Amino acid sequence: MLSNSPVAISAHAALNQGLGKALDVKIRERIALAVAAVNGCEYCNAAHTFTGFTFAKLSREEIELARQGSSGEPRAAAAAAFARRVAKARGKVSQDDIDAVRAAGFSEAQIVEIVALVAENFFTNLINNVAGTEVDFPAV
Repeated sequence: MLSNSPVAISAHAALNQGLGKALDVKIRERIALAVAAVNGCEYCNAAHTFTGFTFAKLSREEIELARQGSSGEPRAAAAAAFARRVAKARGKVSQDDIDAVRAAGFSEAQIVEIVALVAENFFTNLINNVAGTEVDFPAV
């Protein structure tokens, strides 16, 4: 569906390329899993389960925790929880939410990157949900 619009695919590619340098791959995959769970995106859930396990080397347990906005690693848990909260609250998070992610060691720039990653994943979740994209990754 995205390929139907050169403008949309170009914008997505630019966002994806820029955010590919944000944080680390394990945090990015955890955020993607948390957001896909919030948005009920079956395609993105399957895709990021595969990439999280295969490329980010997340365990099956960590993948499940990420979907819930958590992790066995405290810093990763803070990022996943904040990302899930941003997605669920559509950005209207509390000061306590921001303080918690800061307390886990994330800088102001990294907090913005988490929000940007939520937005990027929200976009792909919406596209795949609207399109009803057939899941071509292993079943979750």
